[in-house]
Amino acid sequence: MEAKQQINEWFTYFHSNPEISWKEVETTAMLSSILSKLKVTHRTFDDVTGLVAEIGEGERIIAVRADIDALWQEVDGMYQANHSCGHDANMSMVLGALYYLQHEQLGCKIRFIFQPAEEKGNGANAMIGRGAVDNVSHLFGIHLRPQEEMAFGEVAPAIHHGAALFLEGQIIGEDAHGARPHQGRNAIDPLLAIGHFLKTINFSPYEAYSAKITSIQAGGDSYNIIPGGAKFAVDVRAQSNTILNQLKERIDKGLKAIASLHDVRITLDWSDYTPAAEVSADAADIARAAIIETVGEKALHKAITTSGSDDFHFYTIHRPELKATMIGIGADLAPGLHHPQMTFNHEALDIGAKVLANTLKKASFTN
Repeated sequence: MEAKQQINEWFTYFHSNPEISWKEVETTAMLSSILSKLKVTHRTFDDVTGLVAEIGEGERIIAVRADIDALWQEVDGMYQANHSCGHDANMSMVLGALYYLQHEQLGCKIRFIFQPAEEKGNGANAMIGRGAVDNVSHLFGIHLRPQEEMAFGEVAPAIHHGAALFLEGQIIGEDAHGARPHQGRNAIDPLLAIGHFLKTINFSPYEAYSAKITSIQAGGDSYNIIPGGAKFAVDVRAQSNTILNQLKERIDKGLKAIASLHDVRITLDWSDYTPAAEVSADAADIARAAIIETVGEKALHKAITTSGSDDFHFYTIHRPELKATMIGIGADLAPGLHHPQMTFNHEALDIGAKVLANTLKKASFTN
């Protein structure tokens, strides 16, 4: 079968059968089936989804990672797993690169990491703990980009993702009758104060950062009860890991002050930390050369800087010696990543597979 047709068939399956983080059971089984038919050596895990495959020979190893999970979101009024994240495309492009390279002469071993739970921010750590990047010198990723970043056919040698952190908080006060507010401790008042406080945090205007409330739960169906309890969530982002840490410290300090001012208790649970990108100039140069050779210099786009995050960058946090970059593929993607009705030009799949295959081949001969 022609590679382009095969890549699109793989995409159709993954798109039609999305599975959320840590539950990518059938996705892993399908990947294993595909690799078995291609006679590619691979291994699965007893305790987590995802798998690792290898082609080529030699002691030296380079790697590429594909994320395999879908989002859980409301689509046309119903909550369901949905590949609006583009991971169905990422899997298909990485499989396509393997398909193109399988019978090529390579300079070293290439490892293909099909990683679960990127959307939970901890799938990369699971793969690291299971040896996926042991002895790996270069690591590559690939991801579709929205149309406001890149035009269809353009390819970027690097994506500079920002850092992200999520806060789940609980306000513990005391309920009261609506006519007797003095008898309780209203949880809504500190909630409003938190929203205002987040807008007062300022760093240098040359730094990109944000902190905003993304979820609020307070009160019930009885409007004459002043609620003493509330839950909230805050999405915190910055383009650098340093600013993210400073932002977290400011929020911690401010929420403690708000709790004291309103005589309530506020518990904080910070979770799903995703670090900012640490892009290797060496890896990006290899990708840049492959892009020019594959699709021409006119299609070469500059490196992308985005406030979005990706747990791909945990690999370099835990393995600082890794030379890593993620390739961005222009795909007429709209309305945007994570939009429930996200669509893109499927011609981008073969472009991405070819660029990635060339990048990996070049990297295999690079010391």
